[in-house]
Amino acid sequence: MRHFDLAPLHRATVGFDQVAELMDRLLTSDVSQPSYPPYNIEKLADDAWRVSIAVAGFSEQDLTVEVRENALIVTGRKAQDDTQRTYLHRGIATRAFERRFHLAEHVRVTGATHVDGMLHIELAREVPEALKPRQIAITKGSARTAEVATDAKPVN
Repeated sequence: MRHFDLAPLHRATVGFDQVAELMDRLLTSDVSQPSYPPYNIEKLADDAWRVSIAVAGFSEQDLTVEVRENALIVTGRKAQDDTQRTYLHRGIATRAFERRFHLAEHVRVTGATHVDGMLHIELAREVPEALKPRQIAITKGSARTAEVATDAKPVN
C-alpha cells in the first residue's frame, strides 16, 4: 500500500484540520478491522440512525457507551466469573472489546438500550438554527432604488 505524506497539506491550509485528520486516519488505518462484536448501522430517517451491536453475554453493567472528540466509543468488559466451571465447548465469546465509530459534525447520541443481547444506540443530526439554510424574501424595489444603482460610478 502506498504511503502519502500529508505534512504539506497541514502547512498550507488553515481551518481544514478535520479533513486532514480524516484523510490521515483513513490512509494509515489498518486494513484488518476487528470483527468482534458484529454490528449493524441502520438509517431510520434522513437525520437519524441506529447502531446495533450484538453483545450476547454482557449485562448493562459490563457495557460503556461514551462520546469523546466526535467519536462514539463502545466498550465491553465482562466481570471475572468467580465460579470454577469446566466447559466442554465455549463458543460464546465474552472477551473484552472496544468499538469506535467516527461521528460527523452535529451528530449526537440520543440514547442507548440493551434488549435481548443487542445494544441499540440511537443517533440524530441536530444542526443548530444558525447553520440551517434560510429563505430570504425578495421585495419589490422602488424606482428611486433602480436610479441610484444605475448612476453609480465604478471606483478604480
